[in-house]
Amino acid sequence: QVQLVESGGGSVQAGGSLRLSCAASGYSYSRACMGYFRQAPGKEREWVANIENIDGRTYYAYSVKGRFTISQDNAKRTVYLQMNSLKPEDTAMYYCAAGGGYCYVGRTDYNFWGQGTQVTVSS
Repeated sequence: QVQLVESGGGSVQAGGSLRLSCAASGYSYSRACMGYFRQAPGKEREWVANIENIDGRTYYAYSVKGRFTISQDNAKRTVYLQMNSLKPEDTAMYYCAAGGGYCYVGRTDYNFWGQGTQVTVSS
């Protein structure tokens, strides 16, 4: 059974930082793409970033490029989203997702999803 367990959300003031973690278990893709999405109340889900497990190639949404960094520890099967220079508009529920195959900008087709972790940024 595939599981994605997220952690690391919380509340922070604008300009602060948070690091999200997503620990994966139970899947056996030889090539996998893991991504982060977010959804604010009343808004559609938004792709944030993704990373390929084999070569570590990363892609970012324009809204977070230069502020967020996605990384991985393959030995731990864990993906991290380091979020710096946070803004109130980054406030949302953040979800990680996993799917087979290559990553690309804006990929939205994933097979498995985490439970989400709340990030709140106050001004």
